[in-house]
Amino acid sequence: MATSEREGGRVRITSTELLSDNWYILRKHTFDFLRRDGTWQTLTREVYDRGNGATILLYNTEKKTVVLTRQFRLPAFVNEHDGMLIETCAGLLDRDDAETCIRKETEEETGYRVKNVRKVFEAFMSPGSVTERLYFFVGEYFGKDKVSEGGGVESDGEEIEVLEMTLDDALARVDRGEIMDGKTIMLLQYAKLHRLID
Repeated sequence: MATSEREGGRVRITSTELLSDNWYILRKHTFDFLRRDGTWQTLTREVYDRGNGATILLYNTEKKTVVLTRQFRLPAFVNEHDGMLIETCAGLLDRDDAETCIRKETEEETGYRVKNVRKVFEAFMSPGSVTERLYFFVGEYFGKDKVSEGGGVESDGEEIEVLEMTLDDALARVDRGEIMDGKTIMLLQYAKLHRLID
């Protein structure tokens, strides 16, 4: 039996059952939770573990532009969307640290080999059911940084379109519902609030 010390011993995991290990890992956890009134409550939750990830907003101050991607996402498709989401470049860490991961993903997906990237924050994107912690980066790009067409890795099933647009256009697309990806909206708003592009 595992007891969490992070909350003063308020959580005791009593059983864990592997439900799926097909694409990533889905487990069912039964645990006791100590409520504020001093009583223990037994709860069961399913937790999806796909690892941690990183994402980046590429921006160019001179052109006042950002680089985004468009690709098919099955979960969006099965939830009454066409599945073609406009997003910031992103990827799973696998065995890399967050900065190494995002540099590699940026080149694979967008074709840009950016020199300077900066982590701005991290966040749990869907903590009710998914373990993933996402590391958010920004990085300025220049024309000379373009080393390939990008597009992702075909053997991984990726077919990624690279989009360049002004920050204002991207924010307008959020308002119109054309950009619906949470990490992308967060980084676009960060860019506006912190005046990355004036």
